[in-house]
Amino acid sequence: MRSSSALARVATWVVAFIVGAVYGLAGTIAHTYMLGWFPLGLVLAVIGSAALLVAVRLLTSDRWAALATGLGIAVATLVFSGRGPGGSVIVAQAAEGRFDAGTVWTIAVLVLVVLVVAWPDLSGVRREEHAAGELD
Repeated sequence: MRSSSALARVATWVVAFIVGAVYGLAGTIAHTYMLGWFPLGLVLAVIGSAALLVAVRLLTSDRWAALATGLGIAVATLVFSGRGPGGSVIVAQAAEGRFDAGTVWTIAVLVLVVLVVAWPDLSGVRREEHAAGELD
């Protein structure tokens, strides 16, 4: 592997991590928004994060870039889930018996990352089928 190619890959991972951290911060802040009884913020945060992870995986064809994005989301969620310097907590635990969007958000991020990174790369299979004349 040439050094410029390795440098480009590392730069891609760094940018993917930063973009993931931005999405993680936005999702961590917005996940608590409720529209009546419906957790609209949580749903939009999960959909947005899933779309970002899938887009990075498809556009770069690189599991490591998707993993860097997912780590950015997870690190931002972890950092902003703790108690802040003023004592405030962004991801607060819900009262007993109530819907806990914070726990769902924290677990959903990790599940999404695992699914997107572990999804098999089927592009080689499609090329082989096309070369064999099975696909048109």
